[in-house]
Amino acid sequence: MSLSTLPLSYCTNVHPGKNIDQVVQGLREYTIPARRQIGERIAAGLWLPASALAELRQHPDQKTQLRTVLAEGDLVCYTLNTFPFGDFHSDRVKENVYVPDWTEERRYEYTRDSAELLGELMPDGVEGSLSTVPLGFKGFDHPADFFDRCCENLIRLAKDLDRLHDETGRVLRLAIEPEPLCLLETTGEAIEFFQRLFSLADGRGIGDIVRRHVGLCYDVCHQAVEFEDIEESVRAIDRAGIRINKVHLTCALHLDKPMENGPAREQLAEYVEQRYLHQTFAKSTDGQVHRFTDLTVAFCENPPREFLSAEAWRIHFHVPVHREDVGLLKTTRPELEAVLKAVHRLDYAPHLEVETYTWGVLPEEERLTLTDGLTRELQATHSLVRDCRSNTER
Repeated sequence: MSLSTLPLSYCTNVHPGKNIDQVVQGLREYTIPARRQIGERIAAGLWLPASALAELRQHPDQKTQLRTVLAEGDLVCYTLNTFPFGDFHSDRVKENVYVPDWTEERRYEYTRDSAELLGELMPDGVEGSLSTVPLGFKGFDHPADFFDRCCENLIRLAKDLDRLHDETGRVLRLAIEPEPLCLLETTGEAIEFFQRLFSLADGRGIGDIVRRHVGLCYDVCHQAVEFEDIEESVRAIDRAGIRINKVHLTCALHLDKPMENGPAREQLAEYVEQRYLHQTFAKSTDGQVHRFTDLTVAFCENPPREFLSAEAWRIHFHVPVHREDVGLLKTTRPELEAVLKAVHRLDYAPHLEVETYTWGVLPEEERLTLTDGLTRELQATHSLVRDCRSNTER
């Protein structure tokens, strides 16, 4: 039982990457300088949208460019973020980030092609992981057979990953990432879906293949927004026989006693922005959880009654993981310690990745240069991981 000993990963969806030149530029301008400031080796958790993959198909020699810049920066790459399919830095991303969903051929092909690329980029002797959408967004219309169609495409992908293993010796694992207001958002919903997927695969005699290659990406911000008990959540997933292939070490915003805390609600309104979706949840004193699709100024100024009288709010806004508070607001940083303790008890080591992609949309007073922000987050996360190892081994 141990935490991953691979270099800590940082997801490069934090900077634009519509084409390979932009991906390389981001690594050189931000990731490599941060790695030098930290003084420890890190991994580049690459985000390559469909447009960048299409470019690689047309110009395969550009893979050499990627390998070269990784080597220049003493970076490794063992994980990809295949959640955002399109432009993650357009003026308005919001619910579009969940398109295409897992019933669509485009999603399957994009993920398959990403896996093949990762197999070429990752170092020898390690396994690879690819995080992906939680099937789709609850706010969209879906056909009656939606979950079955998702299962079919996921089984197809598992077979592809099994074939890649046979051909190359590389072990590659998909990591489905539950997220608030998506078709997989709670731990219970994730377990229910995987039971369905595994049952279907078992009936075809390929259950072992699917279990080996398809699991979860556990994003701590997302499950904290759901007000879940992080350690119990991880235990429940493990008891269900679902492998956590990747952990996103991320923090959400937290606001206590909103009725009594008008100044904090005013400050929260500064986090309203037009690019990303900021699902907002409230926990009542009776334990009931209320959901609001996207944070707005009007909501902060005049929240619904059940939100105003709630015990606390949590907001899906990825804030720097080295912060326990931002002004009058708190963060869910304690949940990072909880997830590391829980993961340490597993009999395998999921990949660990920091994923704060919101530096460019934080309120002005909270922004750092991207290199400084990456450096502080990675230094803080290295310390958390070391402390967890040390405390557990005593």
